[in-house]
Amino acid sequence: MTPDAIKKVVEAAILVADAPVSTAQLRGLFKEEDGVDDLASAVRSALNEIREDVADRGYELIQVASGYRFQARQELAPWVGRLWQERPPRYSRALLETLALVAYRQPTTRGDIEDVRGVSVSSSIFRTLIERGWIRSVGQREVPGRPTLYATTRAFLDYFNLKSLDELPPLAELKSMVGATGDPEVLDASAHGAAHGAAQGAAHDIATSDDPMDDADSSAVTGDAHG
Repeated sequence: MTPDAIKKVVEAAILVADAPVSTAQLRGLFKEEDGVDDLASAVRSALNEIREDVADRGYELIQVASGYRFQARQELAPWVGRLWQERPPRYSRALLETLALVAYRQPTTRGDIEDVRGVSVSSSIFRTLIERGWIRSVGQREVPGRPTLYATTRAFLDYFNLKSLDELPPLAELKSMVGATGDPEVLDASAHGAAHGAAQGAAHDIATSDDPMDDADSSAVTGDAHG
């Protein structure tokens, strides 16, 4: 199978997928009879070439925690977003601050977050974050009452165009990635309306080795995050 044919398969797979595609999934598209000698290298080369091919187009190939996807460029979001008639999701500052604290202090409890914020956190905030798939329960702390421990998920990383927790921005930047409205107490996600979010930041260089999270459990990411 020629490198050009491999590139076409990889490009088509990412294009039609309804979620980011990992390199493990891309490698799985090819069988022994396809005659690809170094499959891992061939897939990486294809990804690099595709990224270069779309460098001057209105969309880009980016890598997030779950894999690779195409999305509209951030600067085109005001126009592309008009394809969607519904209002973008709106999130309170309390919700985003809670999300940020979970991300930076995970695994953490509701009590930990309330101690930092100095106010109680409503159950609806945690319910919304769980329903969005951005956080999940990862156990209980072994103290009286055994409070639930929460951590972020790959869906959280994917939404904010992050490959890992190491790329977490400061809290202020995390808020700006969702986009401020005129209401100082409410943030919206209008910038994310275009093609999986059209979020900030260019695509990162494709790694020269296999993605470390390819074959990991895609339901949660619980590593330490910087503060």
